[in-house]
Amino acid sequence: MTSNVTKLLEFMSKIGQLKRVKRTGWVLRRVQEPESVSDHMYRMAIMSMLLTPEKYPNIDKERCIKLALVHDMAECIVGDIAPADGISKEEKHKREQNAMSELGDLIADEETQKEIHGLWEEYEHQSSEEAKVVKDLDRFEMVLQAHEYEVQENRPGELQDFFDSTKGKFQHPGVQEWVDQLYSNRDKHLQTKSSHNPKKQKLDRTSNTQATDSESS
Repeated sequence: MTSNVTKLLEFMSKIGQLKRVKRTGWVLRRVQEPESVSDHMYRMAIMSMLLTPEKYPNIDKERCIKLALVHDMAECIVGDIAPADGISKEEKHKREQNAMSELGDLIADEETQKEIHGLWEEYEHQSSEEAKVVKDLDRFEMVLQAHEYEVQENRPGELQDFFDSTKGKFQHPGVQEWVDQLYSNRDKHLQTKSSHNPKKQKLDRTSNTQATDSESS
C-alpha cells in the first residue's frame, strides 16, 4: 500500500513538471513570458467544456476533456519536441510512448493506467472523432495564444508563421467558426496598428518570410 502511494506521488510530481516545461515555439520566438505545456492543456480542457451538442453532435464532451488533459502528458519527461530539434516524427513518437509507459508504471490501478495510455494513443493516432476535434482545439489554442502574444507584447504580425502552419487544417466547422472570428479580431488589430505606424507594420509583415511549422504536437 505504502509503495503504491509513493509511486502515485512520484507520478503527480512528474506531471507537475508540465507546469515548468515552456512551449518550445514561443521560446524560439523570444516571447517574454512563454506559456507552459500545462497552461496550454488547461485551456484546451476548458475549450472542450464549451463544446455544445448543437454544434458538436455525437461528440463525447467528457472524453474530449480527458484527451486534452492527456495529449501532451509525455512532455513532462521528454520535453516539448519541436521541428527545429531535428527529431523525426517516428523517433518523437517512440520517445513519448516510452515516457507514457514510464508514467503508467507509477499507477497501481490497472484500469486507470490503461485509460490514460489509451487516451494518449487515441489522440496520437487520431482514431476517434473526439481526437480529431481535440486536435482542432490544439491548433486553435496555439493561434489564439499567438494573437494574444502579438497584442500583449506589441508585436503585430510577427507571429504569422504560427497562423500559416495551421492554415487549411481545421476540420470541424464549430472550431472553424472560432478561427474565423479570431482572424477577424486579429485583422482589426493589425489594421489599427498599421494606421498608427504603417512603416513598422510593413516591416513586420516581411520579417517572417521563413515560416516555421510551429505546430509540433
